[in-house]
Amino acid sequence: MDIAAVDRFEASRGRLASLAYRLLGSAADAEDAVQDTFLRWQAADRDQVEVPEAWLTKVVTNLCIDRLRSAQARHERTAGAWLPEPLLDGDPMLGPADTFEQRESVSLAVLTLLERLSPVERAAYVLREAFSYPHAEIAGILDISESASQQHVHRARRRVAAERRGGAEVDPASARRVVEEFLAAAMSGRTERLVALLTDDVTAVSDGAGLAKRLLRYTTRERVATYVRAGFKPTAAKRRLAGGSPAMHIALLNGSPAVVAVVEGRVVGAVAFDVTDGKVASLRGIAAADRLTRLNEAWQQHDHEAPVINAW
Repeated sequence: MDIAAVDRFEASRGRLASLAYRLLGSAADAEDAVQDTFLRWQAADRDQVEVPEAWLTKVVTNLCIDRLRSAQARHERTAGAWLPEPLLDGDPMLGPADTFEQRESVSLAVLTLLERLSPVERAAYVLREAFSYPHAEIAGILDISESASQQHVHRARRRVAAERRGGAEVDPASARRVVEEFLAAAMSGRTERLVALLTDDVTAVSDGAGLAKRLLRYTTRERVATYVRAGFKPTAAKRRLAGGSPAMHIALLNGSPAVVAVVEGRVVGAVAFDVTDGKVASLRGIAAADRLTRLNEAWQQHDHEAPVINAW
């Protein structure tokens, strides 16, 4: 492959990766899809490619759709049984963040909800909401009619809006204060303080540090508060599992405030929050090592604020 063709692909790599991440919810899978796209680009008759950016977008999108269909066929990503991979704010794979719709489309809450859509609905929604593609171009990418593209996006928007908890943009400083107060309440051992910080319809989901066969789910303020209190209670067994006594940091993951547990510079777990009207509407606990790889890499490459808890 000539240098000009490689350069042309590399100029699109970041956009392709952020598109693939939104479609797949996994940084590792997104990187694989982008690499597969590069191999297709290598093998293509590039003289016949009129608009390389459009060609590459179509290839990576359809590779992602194939991956989603294959995973669903193997029951690896059934709706409600899977959590997306969290990324540290500033990660280039998060892609465009100029508008509320773009920021919303890469939030952990929306990435989780997108699992409920068909692969084609998900692709149409992402192309439209995050990358502002016109329906005519979406139709060409997905090999569907323009009216079908409009229907897919409309249906996806309706389902996401119906199930999205909160959904309004929250001031980061206000959300951080809520999470700081929440962490203090969790560490205090006073469950009633936690209950007061939760919305009436709060939900909590955890991957059980990768040890559980399925996601752990909790509803009602009392059950969520009990789960959180138990989860944040330090024990010797938890320290052994984490490889030490974690420091607790507050950071932004996919635009949402989160508590990040770190042992000697290594992220061992994260809890991301949705905050609405000054209360926690939902939280997601992610501690499976294979879901923290890219977050770990990014964490070690950047400076961070001092931890709010030095040793847990």
